[in-house]
Amino acid sequence: MIQHYTLHTHTVGFDGRDSAQAMINCARDMGFDTVGISNHFIVNPIIKESKMYPYAVRAGYSNIYSSSFKEVLSRFIPHYHELNTLAELNPDMKILRGMEVDFFDDPKWRDGFEKVIQELKPDYIIGSAHFVTHNGTLLNTHDWKNADKETQDILLKDYWNNIENAAKSGLFSWLAHLDLPKKVGLGREDKWVETESRAIESIAESKTAIEINTSFYRSFCYEPYPSKRILEMVAQNNVPVLISDDAHETKNIGRHFDEAGQLIRDLNLKVADIKTLTR
Repeated sequence: MIQHYTLHTHTVGFDGRDSAQAMINCARDMGFDTVGISNHFIVNPIIKESKMYPYAVRAGYSNIYSSSFKEVLSRFIPHYHELNTLAELNPDMKILRGMEVDFFDDPKWRDGFEKVIQELKPDYIIGSAHFVTHNGTLLNTHDWKNADKETQDILLKDYWNNIENAAKSGLFSWLAHLDLPKKVGLGREDKWVETESRAIESIAESKTAIEINTSFYRSFCYEPYPSKRILEMVAQNNVPVLISDDAHETKNIGRHFDEAGQLIRDLNLKVADIKTLTR
């Protein structure tokens, strides 16, 4: 394998389907020597007013949404205690405590987030953007599909601005699934190349890595996040990459790592060193 670790995983109690121990066992069986658990860390005072929240409640993963940093701490403190215990019980595996954090470009959010990080001390932090604020409402990527074309373009511009600002913040070990809106068919037109290029240049300047997220290798669009055209910009700007399976259950561990590894070789991408990704 081109990579002997998997760090973007989710577990039961958040929006995953399997326990942390089950994910560790599967990673071991797949030949990985390091596994990181990186459950969602999404904090916004109006998050429970979003259109996505009732769906999350019905689907049983509302725990990934918190309206305060106090609330998210109440979930992550026992979660990290569990991971510490599992590290002791699995000495043959290196088990890391991560988190996938939705970035909100707001000074109050950043202040609260930095205080929480000082307490939790995660081994790594994945930056992501699943939401955009529009007219005082938080819209998840899934909500954008039903918007009119003009609004979709506004949302996409705001999304890429969030990605740029997340990189510039210096808060994150790497950034996740850069062209996430394509999962609802948005942002694939050539007119977005300049916007994507500007974001990649900001990521390069901030010396932040990005992931090749293999969760979008699907029959109707057999490619990862981000697209090949974005990865060509990543190569040109010498941005380091890692492979992420974004596993929400054991069967996702290591999925399509071979294809992603071949893409890294074909595009001559710079591979990130795990030592630079973790604290």
